[in-house]
Amino acid sequence: MNIIQGKIECRPQETGYDASRLDVLNRHLQRLIDNGMISGAVYTISHKGKIIANASMGAGSRISDKKMMPDTIWPIASITKTFTAVAIMQLVEDGYIRLDNKVGDILPQFSKPPFDTITIMHLLTHTSGLYPDHSCFPDSAPKSAWELIETAEKLWDKTGEFDWISAGISPGLRAPVGTQWLYCSFGFAILGEIITKVSGQFAHDYIVERIIRPLNMNDTGFLITPDKAERCFINDEDHNQMINYVLSGKSDGNEDKGSIWEKIPNTGGGLYSTTTDLIRFANAMLYGGRLEDARILGRKAVEKMTTNQLSNIPDICWDHNEHDRHYGVGFDMRESDAFTYSKGTYLHEGFGASAMYIDPKEELAAVWFVPFANIESWFPDPLYNVQNTIWSGLI
Repeated sequence: MNIIQGKIECRPQETGYDASRLDVLNRHLQRLIDNGMISGAVYTISHKGKIIANASMGAGSRISDKKMMPDTIWPIASITKTFTAVAIMQLVEDGYIRLDNKVGDILPQFSKPPFDTITIMHLLTHTSGLYPDHSCFPDSAPKSAWELIETAEKLWDKTGEFDWISAGISPGLRAPVGTQWLYCSFGFAILGEIITKVSGQFAHDYIVERIIRPLNMNDTGFLITPDKAERCFINDEDHNQMINYVLSGKSDGNEDKGSIWEKIPNTGGGLYSTTTDLIRFANAMLYGGRLEDARILGRKAVEKMTTNQLSNIPDICWDHNEHDRHYGVGFDMRESDAFTYSKGTYLHEGFGASAMYIDPKEELAAVWFVPFANIESWFPDPLYNVQNTIWSGLI
């Protein structure tokens, strides 16, 4: 078992964490690699505000034997949604919007039925009724919002502004507003457009300027720059080619440049980061929106985001059969027999797969990236089982 250790801020035992459980964690991750479930792993664990573990193992690529490193940069996918939610809450704190504002008051495409009762909060809690991600109901869903946008772009006569929002919502609603939990990444692109319209700054730039830079998350952003390209996890051959173009100076990392996608906020899943950068974001949330000298939110906004906002809302996505889904503002707060974290823990996971879990009661935060060997697969073991093993170290 070849474990590469990164930098820590104190020994686990100094915060009341059993260091021997990290050996168990490493053995579990190595077992998942040996079984062909994941290609590699990297994690960072913080307890009581201090990093007590940062390590990696296995491959940092799905197509080569490149090593996973403690500072490997990877696509955090849907964990991006938590940054988008923080950006929205900043605009709430600054008095520009409220969570109960109707989306149609900001974006005219939502001003008529059946969309006219959708609020910003509905988008943040996945209860807008908009069609969810295609994977939620693959056998019965219409084309995804992204496919509908591609089709509309081909028919566009190139005059005026391309209306990607109308294309994306053209199927209407799958459920009445506020009645079901339907995981909708497109809804977070809409939130990105709200950030753009309200702030006057493209959502990507706003998130970098107002969240990422203040927290000194130097390896986090929507683009891969030449100085960071060599540390990137490689998803596939196309991704490898893009990275090589960046390294050679043939590309600035913006794959969408000149296309309609360049103007569509990728605020549902577009950020790259490292586990050590994300633990800074997690700790800022854990400690009331502040980290060192930086403030990204006030304490009451964090409390709002990390309190369950739903009541008796069913979740049937991905064959779930939950009658009372728990969800905060941009953060998942699900409770089930699968987990050992404390009540009140908030989290988000990312496709492919990655996780960020924050337990306020224990002052424990953990981020891990465990790329499935087959990107189209999904297994609970690298996510749920890893959470239980990490939390087992609490004394």
